[in-house]
Amino acid sequence: MTKILITAAGSYGDIAPYTGVGARLRAAGHEVALATHDTYAPLVRAAGLEFRRLPADPRTHHTHRSEHAEHSGHAEHAGPESPERGTPTGKRALMRRAATFIKELGDGIADAAQQGAGTGTGAELLLLSATTAPLGRHLAEAMDIPALELPLTPNAPTGDFAPIVSGGRSLGRWGNRAAGRLSLRIIDRLYRDAAHELRARLGLPSATPRTVRRRAEAEGRPVLHGFSEVLVPRPGDWPSPLTVVGNWWPWHAPDAELPPVIRDFLAAGPPPVFIGFGSMAANGDGERLSALAVQALRRAKVRGILQSGWAGLTTSPHDGTLATSPTDDILTIGEVPHALLFPHMSAVVHHCGAGTAAAGLRAGVPTVPVPVAADQPFWAARLASLGVASTPVPFKELTEELPPDRAVARLAHALTQATGAPARRDHAAAAARRLAAEDGAGAVVHAVQQALDA
Repeated sequence: MTKILITAAGSYGDIAPYTGVGARLRAAGHEVALATHDTYAPLVRAAGLEFRRLPADPRTHHTHRSEHAEHSGHAEHAGPESPERGTPTGKRALMRRAATFIKELGDGIADAAQQGAGTGTGAELLLLSATTAPLGRHLAEAMDIPALELPLTPNAPTGDFAPIVSGGRSLGRWGNRAAGRLSLRIIDRLYRDAAHELRARLGLPSATPRTVRRRAEAEGRPVLHGFSEVLVPRPGDWPSPLTVVGNWWPWHAPDAELPPVIRDFLAAGPPPVFIGFGSMAANGDGERLSALAVQALRRAKVRGILQSGWAGLTTSPHDGTLATSPTDDILTIGEVPHALLFPHMSAVVHHCGAGTAAAGLRAGVPTVPVPVAADQPFWAARLASLGVASTPVPFKELTEELPPDRAVARLAHALTQATGAPARRDHAAAAARRLAAEDGAGAVVHAVQQALDA
């Protein structure tokens, strides 16, 4: 039985996929711990994994995580626009907060990895997310144990597309590769101070993040990407150790069911439209966003389910005009596994984070992408290119740029397009069949065994 430590930091979408990976590794006979933030401890333990704490509340650090994502290409922990962004003073402040977050993360990962080391029960293999890999490489060196990198998004330079936080705009093959290399250098710079302190703590000789990263690349260490080639075909110019293995789906109990209130709502009428923005915040304007969503649903003459999320969507704001019970045409819900909910929808409206985009595709339902920032325009464009999504409706357009009535009309039109086009649903169903043939978690189990046998 090998003791494996998975490390992941960020919002729900950055953590949940690793619960599925961890559960598969545990079923294969390994002892698995997942180090992440306190708020996700119940999620980790429910999957049968040991929880180990990483510092920092993801909501507290949401703004500077998005700055980190925007500059680094690590879009697994992206957030909404900040009012400070765009000014030199604001950017410097955000970068300082990012550096503080990364420093705390380094200390936390070291504590988690070395827990039990004195009694011979420390980690024997590390699995690292994109956020934790620039720190975890130093730990693997100090502990003399193997490490595999498991990013959720395509962050390595390629001529096929620019860094995914650039919004999907191509710079040409040479420009795309150059921008990708620049992205890696920015990551190295962001982690420099934290890596220096971590190496000192671990008793390692001084080495920059760039040096350690390039050493890992030269050694051909495996990097397994947890997304599907249905959405992003593996770039042909990537080195062979970089593979695309398919999505890692969040764990949920095999006998899990939708709550009765949702089942009753679904039975009361035609399939509704899901609207939710996950860990994207609405800068305190959740009530206005809720009203916009409800009015758009009613203008499009479709039923809806609103997921509250960090934006705080609700069907009962103070204006008194919205539905307030599951017998009405709109229902508000909390956290529910997308795998259980999405197959019952006529369409899904979301921010187009990597995991949510894949969940909609897996369910075989059309999408209305409302990208907020970072990698989300990239995934929105990918869905549209497959014919499974409408033209993206930028979040900022709905919340800031358009007057309220035009914003309602814009979203309602997209809802009508999504629910009234049989070809779009056919494309989504075809993509879902392709995703069903993939086994991303199984590929990780195989790679872990290869690393242990090496």
